[in-house]
Amino acid sequence: MPVGVRAVESQRDLRAFIELPFRLHGTDGVWVPPLRLERRLFLSKRFNAFFEHAEAELFLARREGRVVGRISAQVDHAFNAYQENRWGMFGFLELEEDEEALEALLEAAAGWLRGRGRDRMVGPMDFTMNDESGVLVEGFEREPLIKQPWHPPYYQRLCEQAGLEQAVDLLMWELHITDRSKIVPAIVELAAKLEPEHGIRIRKMSRRHLRRELDLFGETYNEAWKDNWGFVPYSDRDLDHYAQELQLVYDRNWFMVAEKLDSGESVGIAITVPDINQVLRRMKGRILPFGWWHFLRRRQIIDRVRVGFLGVKPQYQHTGVAAGFYIENFDMAIETPQKWGEMGWILESNEAMNRGMEGMGGRLVKRYRVYERALVG
Repeated sequence: MPVGVRAVESQRDLRAFIELPFRLHGTDGVWVPPLRLERRLFLSKRFNAFFEHAEAELFLARREGRVVGRISAQVDHAFNAYQENRWGMFGFLELEEDEEALEALLEAAAGWLRGRGRDRMVGPMDFTMNDESGVLVEGFEREPLIKQPWHPPYYQRLCEQAGLEQAVDLLMWELHITDRSKIVPAIVELAAKLEPEHGIRIRKMSRRHLRRELDLFGETYNEAWKDNWGFVPYSDRDLDHYAQELQLVYDRNWFMVAEKLDSGESVGIAITVPDINQVLRRMKGRILPFGWWHFLRRRQIIDRVRVGFLGVKPQYQHTGVAAGFYIENFDMAIETPQKWGEMGWILESNEAMNRGMEGMGGRLVKRYRVYERALVG
């Protein structure tokens, strides 16, 4: 029977959209189930600040009434304005091992984007590059950390059979941050000179003033990441939304700001997040009846972190701020239950950061691929 694709139009459709990965991956033992409630809120135009500068449509593919795949199509007007392009995105890609289903889903997303004047389709990303992005192409045996997707190997094969082309690869590095012997000595020396020679200190972010701290994050992010592939600046409303998310995983030990001692200017940020996925695995997608208990015990459960953001304003990148953050992370591993983690994603083309990971004794453990397809010509 042929595959039919229709937009999500009802609560029943939305429930099917959210439930599909539970059915596809729930027995794999590697995939970590998200909270169903959180997914509903994230997809809501009312609650997700993404929709203040973007629009999106969700699609389901069915064969004989059975849901066999899903996809989103989205236009981020803030991204297009900054990048001066007419790209559209796709995301939330999940499907059975069904080549026809993928072709139908991609065509539905492409048609929706063409109707809005887009000339290229890029993805997957859910909804942006700072959310879950890419198709897993290496590291299938490893559990995903917070905001990392997981896919079985056939996703890559089907995507490339469907004619999607590689746009960029995103790398994840594993670091065991208790073994200082693996650190290249130059990194230790740079960190030691940070305050005496450059007048820069590293301090911890305040939970009470986290929203204000994120203004410093936004300022630094919008300068330090501006030349990265897929970059779009954070707006005030994006930071409002991000602050609410971070309140759930905030840990003072791992949220850091580098600032000038004389002026208080923020020159760099490092946000390392305790991996809440270790808790979500026990919650099995639900708060009730016992999911809340695991969340309250998260400090006793979590032993790993994800370094999600580490950046320095361009004019201060010669001062060793990044080295200072690296050493501070190693120091925190001595004082906390979190002894290892993953850093990234890092663009494959970001030679400086990837060399830094090697200098820290890191090991490349996962690779995600973002694809593209021209929609005109």
